[in-house]
Amino acid sequence: MPLVPPPFDPELAACLKSLGEAAAPGFRLEDLDAARRGTCAGSPDLTLGGAFAVAEHAVPGPPGAPGVPLLVCRPVDTAAPLPVLYHVHGGGMMAGTDRAGVDVPLGWARELGAVVVSVDYRLAPEHPHPAPVEDVYAGLLWTAGHAAGIGGDPARIVVAGASAGGGLAAAATLLARDRQGPCLLGQLLMSPMLDDRNDTLSSRQMTGTGLWDRTANETAWTALLGAARGGPEVSPYAAPARAAELSGLPPAYLDVGSAETFRDETVAYASRLWQAGGAAELHVWPGAFHGFDTLAPEAALSRAARAARLGWLRRLWAR
Repeated sequence: MPLVPPPFDPELAACLKSLGEAAAPGFRLEDLDAARRGTCAGSPDLTLGGAFAVAEHAVPGPPGAPGVPLLVCRPVDTAAPLPVLYHVHGGGMMAGTDRAGVDVPLGWARELGAVVVSVDYRLAPEHPHPAPVEDVYAGLLWTAGHAAGIGGDPARIVVAGASAGGGLAAAATLLARDRQGPCLLGQLLMSPMLDDRNDTLSSRQMTGTGLWDRTANETAWTALLGAARGGPEVSPYAAPARAAELSGLPPAYLDVGSAETFRDETVAYASRLWQAGGAAELHVWPGAFHGFDTLAPEAALSRAARAARLGWLRRLWAR
């Protein structure tokens, strides 16, 4: 019996239809150059009209590796020490910069009063695992160690990311626990890319539909892991779904669409956090495709998703 995907929310379905060929799901490695050009297009106002002072840093990278670029955005009219949002961009591990998607945490930071640090990690396939996650962790170490100097509070750091950035944020959180690194206050994982095996029911259900299907997912994981993808030796710091133990982690917020590839691995990760005695808040947005809130920001589901993430951060930082 063929697998039937869940229906898209009507507002979101109309958005997908309007995108036409631009919404084709089957991303392959030959599409990478165009994708990278797209993620570098435009020059967003990182100050949000003067609300933030922006600085760029090149901080020590992993041993034997180049320095890691960090973008630091600090509110100009809010007294320190402030909470810190450590942002990890998406792009399938293969595309994006520290400016990609940073408007999202900047919006939270303007609303709640926080410093945003966004990391520019090395990309696959030129730099396979462990380069991306080790860069993310190196930037996190610098952020925690220099929090006071950028107006932040080292006791109130939240790592956040969407898609590949969500997977890397989860992996950096595992590294922080296992290496006795920074004590993080929380992890905010939006449609996170967690499982290289690419064999969940939702990954098969969404083959050929939505914005990031099983073919695209296989392309990305193979770029990161090569022939090891899907095999028995994959590190949990590459694919957090592989972690044998999820205890001792900070509170998590996870969300995902019901009509996207990452649905089942996100739900499973949240369930395992609960089973390990952890705190997690999970939202599955009905009829939502991957990246829905970016492509259809005025849709009712997109507004609800943004409000839920902001509410979780507000509660976390109020403790």
